This record gives sequence, C-alpha cells and structure tokens, in this order.
Amino acid sequence: MTTLTVHEITKAFFGIAAVKAVSLSVEAGQILGLIGQNGAGKSTLMNLIGGVVQPDSGTMQFNGAPYTPRIPSDAVHAGIAFIHQELNLFTNLTIAENIFIAGFPRTRFGSIDRAAMRQRAKDLLASVGLEMSSDTPVERIAPGERQLVEIAKALYQDASLIIFDEPTTSLTARETERLFAIMRQLREQGKALIYISHILGDVLKYADSIAIMRDGALVAHEPASAFDVNRMIALMVGRSIEQLYPPRTAPPTSEPVLQVENVTAAGVVENITFDLLRGEVLGVFGLMGSGRTELVRILFGLEPFERGKITLNGRDVGLPTPRESIRAGMAFVTENRREEGLLMSIDIANNIGMVALPQYADRLLQIIRQRDLSDGAGRMAGALQLKSGDIRQQNVKALSGGNQQKVVIAKWLLNAPTVFILDEPTRGIDVGAKYEIYTIIDRLAAEGGGVLIISSELEELMGMCDRILVMSRGEIVGQFARADFNDAAILRAAFREAESNGAMS
Repeated sequence: MTTLTVHEITKAFFGIAAVKAVSLSVEAGQILGLIGQNGAGKSTLMNLIGGVVQPDSGTMQFNGAPYTPRIPSDAVHAGIAFIHQELNLFTNLTIAENIFIAGFPRTRFGSIDRAAMRQRAKDLLASVGLEMSSDTPVERIAPGERQLVEIAKALYQDASLIIFDEPTTSLTARETERLFAIMRQLREQGKALIYISHILGDVLKYADSIAIMRDGALVAHEPASAFDVNRMIALMVGRSIEQLYPPRTAPPTSEPVLQVENVTAAGVVENITFDLLRGEVLGVFGLMGSGRTELVRILFGLEPFERGKITLNGRDVGLPTPRESIRAGMAFVTENRREEGLLMSIDIANNIGMVALPQYADRLLQIIRQRDLSDGAGRMAGALQLKSGDIRQQNVKALSGGNQQKVVIAKWLLNAPTVFILDEPTRGIDVGAKYEIYTIIDRLAAEGGGVLIISSELEELMGMCDRILVMSRGEIVGQFARADFNDAAILRAAFREAESNGAMS
C-alpha cells in the first residue's frame, strides 16, 4: 500500500528552482533512502511534504486521499512525523514537555497530568535507549541526547510516515545501532519511513529503495539492490569520485602553534596536555561524554578552567575569552551551527563577514566598507562552492544545512586564522562538499596553520589527520601517529577506558 505519492512537485525561491517536477512514492512497511548533495533539493522537498512551504505546482496524496498541507500542523494531524537534522526543541523546557508539546495528557479536571506525562516519557526514552530523567531541561543535555529526544517525540505521535533527516549526525555508534533497530521495528509495524543521510553505506544497508536528487531533480528512484556506493556517488554529483580524501600536500613542522599543559576543569577535563604543530592536522576522537567538545570550548574561551596553561603562537593566553582568541588567530567552528555559528535571519555576506568585521571598518568615518566586505565574502563563497542566490540578498536560513555549514567555515576563513578548531565540521554535508572542506583543511595546514578536528567519524579522522588523540571521561587515554592508525585499536582505546569507568556512552 502506498502511503505517500508526490507528483510533479515544483518549488522555486528567489527565481531559482529548488525542486523541479519531482515524482516519487513511499510504501507502507518500507524505508525509502533519499540522498543528494547539499542544495540538491532534499530539504525543500521535505518542507513541501511537511507544510512548511507550499508548491508552485504539482500534487500530493497521503493514504489515498488528496494532501495539501498549508502549515506544519496539517502534516502532524495527517500522520506525518519529522526528525529534523536541525533539532526543533525548546531548550528552556524539560524533555517531557518537549515530547508532549503538541498535546499534553490531562487529568479529569483539565490540568496537565504530570504523573502520566512522566511515565509515558520514561517509556519513550527507554525505547530509544536514553537513560535520563524526563524532568531534565533540554539545555542541559548534549546534542546527541537531544537527537534521541526528537526521535522519542516522533514515536509519541504514532505517525504512519516518519521522516528521518540526517538522524545519526549527533549519535555515537551504539546510539546509531539503536536508532536503526527502532527503524526496523517501525517498518515491521507497517510504518513508511523516509531516511535522508549522507552516509551512503547506511542508506544502502537499511533502505528498501533509494531516490537520488541532483540540482532539484530526481535522477533515480530504484530498489536498493540496484545500487552500490560508486553508482550512488556518480548519480549524486554527476561524476565519479575516486578518492574521498585529498592527499596531504605538506608534512607538519616541529614548531608548536598551540600548547596545552595540564588543563583541568573539575568534572569536565583532567590534566589535558598536548601540542598542535604548525602544518599539522590533529584529530580528537571519543565517545559521547568523553569531554572532547568541552575541551575545545575551554581552549577558545567559552568555558572556564581552574588550572593549567594555554600557549597560542608562543604567548600565554591566561584565561582566554573568545574575543582574545580571535585576535590571537584562533578560529572555532562549533558543532551547533544554528545556535552558535550563524545569525539565521540576516544575509549570507554579513554572516561571512562577522568575525573579520574589524578588517572592513573605516575607523575615521566609523562605518563598515560594505562593498569590500561583500567582495571578501564573495571570494570565500566561491572558494567553498556555496550554492545560493545573491549573498547580499539571501538569508542564511534559506540555505540547506550543508551550505549553512559552508557559510560558518567561510566566516572563519575570511579572518585568516593560524589555529583552526573544527567540531564535527562535515556533519550533514554530502560527499562532494566534504572533499572541498578536506581540501581547505589541507591548505590551511600546508600554509603553516594548525588544525584541530573533532569528529564522530573515525574514518574521517584517519583519512585527514597526522595524529589522533583519544579521549574518555575527560582525559586523553591514547595517542596514535598516522603510521599506527588502526580503527579497531582506536575504538578499543575509547571503549576500554569508558568501560573501566562504568560508562559506555
């Protein structure tokens, strides 16, 4: 039985077609894998299905009836649930309040039934493997845990179609396996699922059929058995990509650009010591809760530390602040681009120019040289092959998730940093765009900068890094030189230390 049918759907923004006459169907009891490069039209198609935007032409049917959602609540009431790549949670509310935000359980007197809400939330959290009180405010939990809350929220809706948009980007390997187990259970229950991901191996493994979009058009929609990864990539980008990681063009020097000595913040990180060399790409790997993100936030000055020393470009920075770190030549691409990386309601050019703004200030007239700023932003947008309209007119919120990430990276590149910290830099980015970012990383290192990368994708770290540090429970528990890279050994280091401390996630 067909759950959703999309016929000749078209949508344009700013005169640019984002979705071009797309037709596809999703069957009950099946998983449709939807793939494509950033800007291919996947998110726009999902927004059309979800009632976020309306089509310029074309029709849809849901469970055999005409389907014309005008607002997102129409999709919810029809039986469609979304698990977005960019999480839609109220961080000031509790986990339970977020799960039931569309409809709280009530007592016979009409008040919110807190006891029923907690019990139902407890069951939902257990089903996604999140062992945490439902009274916990969302602002206090990690991005990966927030993703699990989103999944629990979707399960509560008991929808007949569930759309997963990059659901594994914030999850550990164990949480990812749990997610796929949940997806299989939903499929067995007769639910229709759309699974959007840039991890092509997972799509190939778990999807029953695969749809591929390129430049707003549907270029393939066939059973998963008709594909292999090479064919998927070729259809996505219009050509084959023989090498996922660019060759390193220059070896690291022996001169440290960043030195960290015994940095400690109680309960967060303990006695962290390492050097980042000029020309080096240094990776940091660890399970969720290992302290890797907390460490780099401390280095940039976003979080305090109690003792230790940070030396940047030969200068002791004391207790750094973000402003001082930027002036000293440090860049920090956070893992949460919407809340910490971008101003979503302003144009692309001004987003790219945010960090480097002092360079474009006329101090005599006390004005910003807007033309020069736009020219600099345009150079960065071109270098990263940003897919957008006029960068001076189009707001960042209108871009796909991957193109938003490119804007974040362009913002820092324009300031020409010497130390570049990237926390999950390719999360939600397609294979073609990843190669472009890897090339930029190699160039930064080759020009004498130091690059520190945090990634949940071990293959990515092994493909790009000169060394990898392994963290667990706030400490560095292992270090691997490139000649010694071994995925099993690195994983054993991370998991063994977590096990010995009684935590596996």
